[in-house]
Amino acid sequence: MTVSALASAAAAPIRPVDPQVAKRAREVLKSVFGYDDFRTGQDEVIAAVLNGEDVFAVMPTGSGKSMCYQLPALTDDGGLTLVVSPLVALMRDQVGQLRALGAAAATINSANGEEENRNAWRAMRRGELRLLFVSPEKLASDNLLAALRDSGIRRLAIDEAHCVSQWGHDFRPDYRNLKTVREQLGAPQTIALTATADRATRADIVQQLFPREPRVVVHSFDRPNLDLRFAVKDRPASQIAEFVSSHGGASGIVYAAARKRTEEIAESLSQRGIRALAYHAGLDQALRSKRQDLFLQENDIVMVATVAFGMGINKPDVRFVAHADMPGTVEGYYQEIGRAGRDGLPAWTLTLYGASDMALRRRQIDEKDVDDERRRVEQRKLNAMIELCETATCRRQSLLAYFGETIEPCGGCDLCRGGVSLYDATIDAQKVLSAVARTGQRFGAAHIADILTGTANEAISRLGHDQLKTFGVGRDKTKRAWNTVIRQLFAAGAVAETGDQYSGYRLTEKGEDILFGRERLTLRTIAEEPKRRRETPRAEAASDLSPEENALFQHLRAVRLELARAEDVAAYIIFPDRTLIDMARLKPADLYAMRMVQGVGEAKLNRYGQIFADAVAAFLRDNQS
Repeated sequence: MTVSALASAAAAPIRPVDPQVAKRAREVLKSVFGYDDFRTGQDEVIAAVLNGEDVFAVMPTGSGKSMCYQLPALTDDGGLTLVVSPLVALMRDQVGQLRALGAAAATINSANGEEENRNAWRAMRRGELRLLFVSPEKLASDNLLAALRDSGIRRLAIDEAHCVSQWGHDFRPDYRNLKTVREQLGAPQTIALTATADRATRADIVQQLFPREPRVVVHSFDRPNLDLRFAVKDRPASQIAEFVSSHGGASGIVYAAARKRTEEIAESLSQRGIRALAYHAGLDQALRSKRQDLFLQENDIVMVATVAFGMGINKPDVRFVAHADMPGTVEGYYQEIGRAGRDGLPAWTLTLYGASDMALRRRQIDEKDVDDERRRVEQRKLNAMIELCETATCRRQSLLAYFGETIEPCGGCDLCRGGVSLYDATIDAQKVLSAVARTGQRFGAAHIADILTGTANEAISRLGHDQLKTFGVGRDKTKRAWNTVIRQLFAAGAVAETGDQYSGYRLTEKGEDILFGRERLTLRTIAEEPKRRRETPRAEAASDLSPEENALFQHLRAVRLELARAEDVAAYIIFPDRTLIDMARLKPADLYAMRMVQGVGEAKLNRYGQIFADAVAAFLRDNQS
């Protein structure tokens, strides 16, 4: 299906939902989930699902995509919703949350014990389940498919649908079988959801999953509560430590490209008194599980991880995400920063990048055993990530443009806050390009910067590069400044990597045009430290609470932590921060008042309502003026 077809599908109006069904859906929203209203975008998707349409929804991380199949499943007068999800952790997390809400949900997967899987099978055969979560690999089982056919699937929900596309950043071949599986299950109504898909990926998803045109709903990719900041990698250990320390006591994630790096960064943070834990595939499974559970339960753990961590983690109160190394794709970057601020409250991001990151990502692509077309796709995606790092315009504007969305400058990213200015860099570019050409087009950024700054080190002298006309012509700038220019030339396509083991640079056709004066070039200069801003006025924040309300909020978090430890569950499964903030404002000291709190449904009210009402009452008594 073409992109134009996608647009026409998205434009068709949604017919009104049957009044009785709509009333029931609202009742479920309040009684089960504890909310009075849907989040932005949810109502449109849910209406289409309740009308029986096939739906493909693209919604930002943290917008409540799972509600779009969970609520219809619980609104139905019967039948099973089969949810396909790529990770065991993601499935178990959702099942745990649904059970805490009193919903009949289960998962069948290899990580379960035999008894747990048998119980899920029995519940499915008896028609007791409303939602069953499985991986796409599990659907290769003929026995499971037969049991699902016998049970009767009312609806098929495909989460993380970008995994089906070869153009996506997280391609999973088993997702390609889902179109056939759908037919084997009797072609049930299908809803596919993703948060990360550019136009080409969206078109491919529709083609791969739907035999006929679905309802396509694409909502803004913008996450206005996220503060976006990039920085040139200079003192990475100190830069990460300073960023994490500035959010002291908060839960966060630091991503690193290699296992060894996660260990080093975690150790560095621990030495500063930060509760940091490393997480990567080289650790024992039991240790990984223990550390993940700690991260979910506690309020102040910083997980330092490879990108394997986070997908399947729905912890809503992650307050920051840092990248110690540049991500390989914009989709990957967007997905990873999307793990912060899922509760809609302000969250902060920092991405470090440098020429070594760019070279590493290039080598990784070159070394992959993939066909030329796939390699070109990955190179295009990497170039887009480099351009995002080196952009001279609003960071959020550049990020959303990648996904085909146009916005005005946000006013709140690092660049909008005054950390950038533009200048005519044609002469600077010509100095770099001349040095590249005069050295045989085979040396990297550090060597070129040494030549321009007139640094007569051993290598420069041995190669005779101190005799070049370009030696010392850039003494007016630091090596760091020249490295910035070189990276921007790379991002602008004026130089390309040589492709050999030394990762040197060569001139491109565009570079030759600039060198010989046929084209001018505008680049950016970066302030050493862009102004930081601790507040994000575009989102509701805990800092909006009065001193008394904030003290009550912290008290309620302590009560929640004690409960989470006692029940061995993630703290947010009891109540997310957003619900505790509402409690701190409303101060519900009895069950009647507790019903008014957003996020308190019947099951949560019955299980935890009195505990938190008593905690509020005790706090108010103890703090009477």
